Amino acid sequence: MKLKEFISNFFTKGEARTIKVKKNIFISFVLKGLSILISFLLVPLTLEYLNPTKYGIWLTLSSIIGWLSFFDVGLGNGLRNKLTEAFAIKDFKLAKSYVSSTYAIITIIMTVVYVLFLIIMPNLSWGAIFNVSEEIASELNTVIIIVFTFFALRFILKIIGIIFTADQSPAFNNLFDFIGSLLSLISIAIITKFSKGSLLYISIAYSITPVFTLIIASLYFFKVKYRAIRPSFRTIDLNNFKNLARLGVNFFVLQIAVLIIFTTDNMIITQVLGPTEVTPYNIAFKYFSLPIMICSIIMTPFWSAFTDAYTINDLLWVKKSMKRLIQIWLLVVIMIITLFLISGYFYNFWIGDKVEIPITLSLFMALFAIISTWNNIFASFLNGASKIKLQMYSSVIAMSINIPLSIFFAKHLELGSAGVILGTCVTLIFGAVLGPLQAYLILENRASGIWNK
Repeated sequence: MKLKEFISNFFTKGEARTIKVKKNIFISFVLKGLSILISFLLVPLTLEYLNPTKYGIWLTLSSIIGWLSFFDVGLGNGLRNKLTEAFAIKDFKLAKSYVSSTYAIITIIMTVVYVLFLIIMPNLSWGAIFNVSEEIASELNTVIIIVFTFFALRFILKIIGIIFTADQSPAFNNLFDFIGSLLSLISIAIITKFSKGSLLYISIAYSITPVFTLIIASLYFFKVKYRAIRPSFRTIDLNNFKNLARLGVNFFVLQIAVLIIFTTDNMIITQVLGPTEVTPYNIAFKYFSLPIMICSIIMTPFWSAFTDAYTINDLLWVKKSMKRLIQIWLLVVIMIITLFLISGYFYNFWIGDKVEIPITLSLFMALFAIISTWNNIFASFLNGASKIKLQMYSSVIAMSINIPLSIFFAKHLELGSAGVILGTCVTLIFGAVLGPLQAYLILENRASGIWNK
């Protein structure tokens, strides 16, 4: 069979849902690959423009802003599942109401949060929070206002991305992420030519571009592709909001637990070891996030595809897809081991001798990548099927022990930043065991009680 014919058959033959998944995975790989390349270019560029200490501060601030993305109280993921269900039964009137209700409530939530931020912010000691001098702290005040303002806008505008994924078209989301990353790279490249070491300019460059791209995406797609579900005041429905909220609250608790497990590392390192140690940790994390990103690209279309299949009881398709994902994961494990073996050479090529990355840090980052990608396979199905109670409870337990474990390994066992990621690895074991078991019971129609909620 000729290559051209093979490629044509790969993208055109099979079930409609499978074809859509394969097309989105391929396009997403191209766009994500370009975005990853840009993110790797941004690290040495930003690091050279700032310095390890200021760069560590910027990374910590970025992670704090990431925490705030969960203020949608799970409505984003609730909308994703409910919207996919509405698309599956072709009820576009219901879909429009879900979209309108979500825009309304998230705008209200973000407005309240922003007002509270403006009231509380002047009373906080940013120097103590970031463990830096008063000179840097004074610059941080302006930076934080700018970053949070654009974050608030992005928080509301990102609903268009949820619609893309609910429609099993995450490639559109990746397209606009790529455009935003490219504009950030261009902006920062320009900034480095005219200034040096300004957190203010970096914050502007990183904050404006994603908001700009989301505005363009929303205006275009609600005029063309998603005209039938364009939000309007008339279709805001309190009952539909209640449906979203019931599912959303469960997702919210799960998100908070995951948030604490995955995004407190920078703050722990800043407080226990100092902001300078955040830099090698994040460089190693970014390096080993490559296989995690690859798995994420592959699995992102499956979440909504699983919702669609589960809604119409097509469990055979789900089983086949899960088997393929596990086979892909085994290949990813080989990739992670290879990345670990060549990590020293790559760090030297990537950032030179600016920052030293301990071998133990790379080892535990590799372990983290292996466990995380395994967990995500089963989380994609369970999230898509809205069976998240067990995940929620196990994640809360993991959350409660993550910070004490990370501090213990980092400080008392003197493992440094490597101990922080080791603590995270230990807490992920709950999901690594319970997730596959719950998925198996559901697909075999043997789940009951907490296993089926």
